[in-house]
Amino acid sequence: MCADKVAKLSVNGKSYDLPMMSPVLGPDVVDIRKLYDEADVFTYDPGFTSTAACKSAITYIDGDKGELLYRGYPIEQLAAQSTHLEVCYLLLYGELPTKVQMDDFKTRITRHTMVHEQMHYFFRGFRRDSHPMATMVGVVGAMSAFYHDSLDINDPWQREVAAMRMIAKLPTIAAMAYKYSVGQPFVYPKNSLSYAGNFLHMCFAVPTEDYVVNPVLEKAMDRIMMLHADHEQNASTSTVRLAGSSGANPFACIAAGIACLWGPAHGGANQACLEMLREIGTVDRIPEYIAKAKDKNSGFRLMGFGHRVYKNFDPRATVMKESADEVLELLGIHNNPTLQVAKELERIALSDDYFISKRLYPNVDFYSGIILDAMGFPTSMFTPIFAISRTVGWISQWKEMITENGKIGRPRQLYIGPKKRDYIDLPNR
Repeated sequence: MCADKVAKLSVNGKSYDLPMMSPVLGPDVVDIRKLYDEADVFTYDPGFTSTAACKSAITYIDGDKGELLYRGYPIEQLAAQSTHLEVCYLLLYGELPTKVQMDDFKTRITRHTMVHEQMHYFFRGFRRDSHPMATMVGVVGAMSAFYHDSLDINDPWQREVAAMRMIAKLPTIAAMAYKYSVGQPFVYPKNSLSYAGNFLHMCFAVPTEDYVVNPVLEKAMDRIMMLHADHEQNASTSTVRLAGSSGANPFACIAAGIACLWGPAHGGANQACLEMLREIGTVDRIPEYIAKAKDKNSGFRLMGFGHRVYKNFDPRATVMKESADEVLELLGIHNNPTLQVAKELERIALSDDYFISKRLYPNVDFYSGIILDAMGFPTSMFTPIFAISRTVGWISQWKEMITENGKIGRPRQLYIGPKKRDYIDLPNR
């Protein structure tokens, strides 16, 4: 609390003093928990864009500065020096691990990478052309039917086991969804590989040939996972917290987060970006689409540029651009018109006065879509890869919420329907 700060609110001629709270970073928060009891009014905030719905010590974003901190560590430092699994440990436990702790954590994760063999039957129940996200929502939700020994949210050990299982098994489930969609046999996890390398192996290896993970692609995938690991109280994270506030089991909560992430305004943004690049088709058509983007009446919006939270630049995009350049140099773009369009659009966005003045910089979705396409992933796999990456963030937020013993989420509303009215019998209507 701010000892000497209160917000004064006047309602119908009566004044109310609302206490204020000070975070470690960010703006002060007005505490309105008693406002309804004392003043008989609600606040109205569609999208909760000005509402702090929880306390959290995990991730901090400063949109004006273009700053993203995991447990206080800048994302740029972590991307340059850390790995996704180390970031998983950091998000889950609050501190960077010692070597002994990291070795133990890796062992615990790799021992949970396989899924129950009977879960294979779930995949065969889906159509081959099912979107992998539809498959993942169903299979992750079904994990609660297989792992009964980690459903008690009041048991710290069971919460820990559930966390390990989901971080370890989500790549396996996503890779199985991909393999099923293309008609190839499932590839079992290979625990001698890294977290990112193992996922690439499960996606692209086939039983008839040896598959060697390219270290450049492995590093790029690891960065994609790291940069998407958590992002404060976004839509899917808030969904996980809201589902968890009811006491739902952890697998159901993460399935709810995956379902929310599926939306094109959230996790589907990089897929939408690549589809836009393919719609443009060739470099010579870019001026036509640039003109549409500048025309307010066209209804066309460039996907992958600008960000709702970051006002000047996306710190994740700065790191992702490095990976994109490395991957494109490795794989080449000379014969790929989509990637040629992407590179030219990037050049224009970083130099055109219109884009600069509107702060329409290439964001993380722009670069991650380019990388995943160059790796050979279909656009339908972009959001599942996002889900793998965000799993540790969801679990960290869920665990934090559980230990706070908070109330069940229950937003209020501004009712605009009919007033009370009497029922009229059918013949008299």
